[in-house]
Amino acid sequence: MSIIGLDEDLKVARREDIYQAIDPKVHYDAQTFAGKVVLITGASRGIGVEIALQYARAGAALALVARTQAGLDASRDAILRERPSAQVLTFPADVRDVTKAEEAVAATITRFGRLDILVANAATIRRLDLPFASKDPKGWWDVLDVNIRGTYNFIHFAVPELLKTKGQVVVLTSIGAQLRLPTSSEYALSKFALNRLVEFVTVEYPAIKAFSVHPGVVQTDLFEECAGSYPVDSTVGLAAATILYLTSGKADYLSGRYVSSSWDLGDVERDWKEKILAQNSLVNKLSIPV
Repeated sequence: MSIIGLDEDLKVARREDIYQAIDPKVHYDAQTFAGKVVLITGASRGIGVEIALQYARAGAALALVARTQAGLDASRDAILRERPSAQVLTFPADVRDVTKAEEAVAATITRFGRLDILVANAATIRRLDLPFASKDPKGWWDVLDVNIRGTYNFIHFAVPELLKTKGQVVVLTSIGAQLRLPTSSEYALSKFALNRLVEFVTVEYPAIKAFSVHPGVVQTDLFEECAGSYPVDSTVGLAAATILYLTSGKADYLSGRYVSSSWDLGDVERDWKEKILAQNSLVNKLSIPV
């Protein structure tokens, strides 16, 4: 199967697991996120749980959102086993529900008094097996509804609080946004749109830093079910450590841009930072080299 866009990537060293430049132990030791409040959607499994664990180790208070209370309880228990003093709020919600999104943010403020970081991780994907005209249109739209509407809902209600704290938004996107992979149209379109939404966050609310983060191709139950034999290339730890690095203030020049966890961010800063800023790269735009 031909995949268009595989060559549209930054030419830097590739990483599959945590490496020195983004080692989260620095943040654990310094308690970098002590006094900070982080709201994470999709926090009951996979990447979401690991993101929560790493923020907890670094001192953050957590508001966890997922569809089921049982899944949230398991995440909270895993965090408290490692860090018994961690402050953890759980809030069951379907991210597509506007009212629930508003209530989740309000509950976070009621409990902790502030919000510093929103990590919009909740997403869905369906089996990559048929071209779009052969798929059930309801299922096709459902992917866009969860991924775009669900992310927008939480950003919408988080923005007023993030403006108070000069906070940050992290949206989990995908390399799929850059690819034209047959049978992936609904997923790819949703992630492409999220990249642009992150750009609008920084354009319309410049006090807020925002990042579109591709976590790498990570082995999760949902991914295995839907993507089949597509090669896995990253650990959940790499994605979470990348997010901690970005929200620690060490790479604010990447705000408003697409960032891949697979990139060595030390190489990116050393070799590409000036070019990225000069050319306003890593954003969705038409560009014809001259």
